[in-house]
Order: sequence, then structure tokens, then C-alpha cells
Amino acid sequence: MSQVSMKVYRILSVVALLMLIRTAVLGAEGLNIPRPGPTTEAPYAPQPILQGGIVVPLYPPDSPQLNLQRVREAESYNMSRAVPGRISSITNIHNPSIEVHTVEGGINTGAAVILAAGGAHRTLNVGSESADFVPYFYNYGVSAVILRNRLRADGYNVQSNAVHDALQAIRLVRLRAKEWNIDPNKIGIMGFSAGAELAAPTALFFEEFDRQNNEGPLAGVSSRPDFVALVYPGPTPFARGANPAILRNAPPSFITCGGSGDRGHAVWADDYFRAMLQAGIPNIEMHIYGNGRHPGDQMSDGSRMAAGLADRNGMPFGKWQDRYIDWFRDLGFLQKPGVATKAARDIEAFVSQPQRSAQTR
Repeated sequence: MSQVSMKVYRILSVVALLMLIRTAVLGAEGLNIPRPGPTTEAPYAPQPILQGGIVVPLYPPDSPQLNLQRVREAESYNMSRAVPGRISSITNIHNPSIEVHTVEGGINTGAAVILAAGGAHRTLNVGSESADFVPYFYNYGVSAVILRNRLRADGYNVQSNAVHDALQAIRLVRLRAKEWNIDPNKIGIMGFSAGAELAAPTALFFEEFDRQNNEGPLAGVSSRPDFVALVYPGPTPFARGANPAILRNAPPSFITCGGSGDRGHAVWADDYFRAMLQAGIPNIEMHIYGNGRHPGDQMSDGSRMAAGLADRNGMPFGKWQDRYIDWFRDLGFLQKPGVATKAARDIEAFVSQPQRSAQTR
């Protein structure tokens, strides 16, 4: 090696060493890794987990919905060990919020999907079941809204707290739809596993929620979702023989799950599908895949079943999101904003027909 080459090599080595020292000193800030906000005397201010996210708390600071003893506590991020800056999950959520990611005007359909991640009500798996869907839906002109709901592990009740968070999120997005260039008639929710335990009730209990929460700036704003998607769902309101009333204007639903390899969740998916189908609700679609297990379950080769958008080693279950887009497009949600969807027209026609089942009202 020549003397010139040796000098260049030494300079580059010093630069590399300085970069390593800088990274070690600056840590997360130097790498632009997202971190929870600080704890102050005010309610905790949730921070965006992805660049460009607009974060809005679900409730005003003095809301009786909040646990005022804990609302100032910071959230806790569980970071990926393999991907710097990637948040795998969040816990300790006491000031629930939405994080809105809008799309460019030229491709905007006006549709918005609220993403309710799973995590067995212990954690919120926002990496694979929320953040990954932001660029995916962007490509279809669909705004993505990440829901950070309260968790049972932090002392909250799924039905009276977390489900209310989901319904409140729908109302809040609808209230601010014009500001975010969202069509107020194209707002729905997609729930994964435990998150589907929030999404499914929104299809049934929106009128009750609106009656009980008819004060403040959201008074008169409907929490009815225009569509619902349940992905490898936990138990729905129809589980274990339950038979809640189905409103005549219940929204269309898309359901997907692995089959015998994820039998429990597949049965819960079928509970919901059969009830909606029996009630005659239009545009109910379900895909149960013969080869597939629940995220995290061990596969025959020793690997673990992936979640969300993962290809799942080429198995058909890894393409469920394409079937969802087919359904979504078929119902008119990918048209330009302001154009009435087929879904809305079908519901209107169904509601105008004579009632055919005692289960609907």
C-alpha cells in the first residue's frame, strides 16, 4: 500500500471511529429514533411514531373518560432489536390518541382506515399491525390512522374503555375530516386479533355510544364506521353463543383468518360472519385460509407466524391484504372523494326493505 493510500485509509478509519462515538453519545436522538414525550404536570402528549404523523388525543384533558391519576404518565416503547428506530409495541397508554397520516391530493380517495393493533390487551403491536400499513394504504390513496387505545394490562376494561376509544376515534376523524381531506362517508376501522375485539363492536353499538356521549364538540357526530375489517380476530360480541341485536344499517365487513391452524380465532371470525350474513347485512366477505396460524405461533419448520402484511413465506394467507383491496375497491371506497360508494347505496336499499330477521332492528 502506498503512503498516500495509507494516509487515506487512516483518515477514513478516524472518521468511522468518530461516527461510532457520535452515535454512542447521541443515542436515539442522533439516529432520529422516536422516543416517548416527557412527563410533565399536564396530561401526557403522545408523540408520532412515524414521520409526518398528526397526533390528536381522543379526549379533552378534563374528560371523565380519563384516569386523571395516571394521565400524566409517559407511554413506554418496545423497540425492535433488529431495526433501529422501529417501534414494535407500546404500553402504558393513559391518554389514548390517534395518529393521522394523510395522502397527496392527486391520489387521495378520501377513504381513511383506523388501525387497531393487537397484542392480547397487554401491548399494542403498532409496528406490524399499524405503522407498516401507512405506506401500504398511501399507495391506494387511503389515509391511515393509528389508534393508541388503553390496555387491560394497564388496568382498563376492554368493553368500557378500549371499545369506547375505538368509537371515539371514528367520531374524531369524522369531525376533522374536512381539515384532513377525508371523505366523512369513507371512514372505517381495521382490527387485528385483540384489536378486532375493538373493531367488531363498533359495527353494533355506535348508536348507543352516540346517545350516551352526546355532549361537547363531538355531539351529533356519528361513530358509525362505514366499513369494518377483522383480521385474525379475537372474540367478537357474537362469541360463545351471544346474540346481540344487529342494527339495520350495520356496515359492510371484511373478515380474514387462518383456518384449522388458528382454529379459535377462525371460529370467532365465523361467529361474526354467520350473524351478519343471517341478518342480511350487505357486502359481508370472509376469507379463511387452510394454511395459516396466529401471529407468534410456531410453524412446522420452527419459525414463527408473522403478523400484518408479512408474506408468510409465500403462502396464500400472506396475500389477504390483496383480497381486502379487491373488496374495498368493489364497494367503491377507492373512487374520488364525494362519490357515493356502492356500500352506502346497498345499505340504503337494505334499510328500506321490510325487516326479515328478529336479530336486526
